[in-house]
Amino acid sequence: MDYKALIESATQVCIKVVIALIVLWIAFSIINKISKSLEKLLGKSGKLDKTITSTLAYVARIALKVLVVLGLVGYLGINTAGIATIIASLGVGVGMAINGAVANFAGGLLILITRPFKVDDFVEVAGTTGTVEEIRLVHTKIRTLDNKVVYVPNGTASGATVVNYSEKETRRVDQVFHISYESDAQKALQILLELADRNPAVLKDPAPFAKISGAGDSSIELTTRLWCKGADYWDVYFYMLENAKPAFDAAGISIPYPQIDVHMKN
Repeated sequence: MDYKALIESATQVCIKVVIALIVLWIAFSIINKISKSLEKLLGKSGKLDKTITSTLAYVARIALKVLVVLGLVGYLGINTAGIATIIASLGVGVGMAINGAVANFAGGLLILITRPFKVDDFVEVAGTTGTVEEIRLVHTKIRTLDNKVVYVPNGTASGATVVNYSEKETRRVDQVFHISYESDAQKALQILLELADRNPAVLKDPAPFAKISGAGDSSIELTTRLWCKGADYWDVYFYMLENAKPAFDAAGISIPYPQIDVHMKN
């Protein structure tokens, strides 16, 4: 056995592997930078929104990395035809194993085409409520109000009911207040409208709404419907709750506790 030739051959293989790894690392670093630059460039153009630009950059990054890997495989002298044969022979089994991934991939394409939501929208999808941070080909990344990150499979997201709270510029804040039967209902309605008028976040058009909406066992129900910009929804909601009670107290309007009248008979 020619050990010298064997050592030389092994040395050449090792050198090739080291060169391939170095090229792989450099190429992947360059591709990541190109991908980020592409995403920023497309974003600044204003022709595409953040959802499309991030997805295009992601797909371009994966495609370029695959091309680099295939090129290095050829450089190392590995028979790519043999690899393709092996992959083809495993196709049926892998296809069954990744059936869910294929469904998620199809769901991702459907979301990108139909656009029920986009990046930065506040949505409710498949029981998860939060802000959309990323839409990938197989999952959607949502950050909840308590700063948790939930990855919703796109197959589920595309087939579920989606509530998009950000799609429209304005939202309506609906609230119900209860006052006692002894209190002046018309005065209470006027107080609620005055509170709404003092808050600059409440829109004048459509005009604020306040009416008697029901008569309960121990109280009269007053309903308010106030319009505001989507970003001001919770500010208006809590403003009314925090200020209605002190205003009612100052005007002598009471908020009753549940009560039951009991009549005793001999």
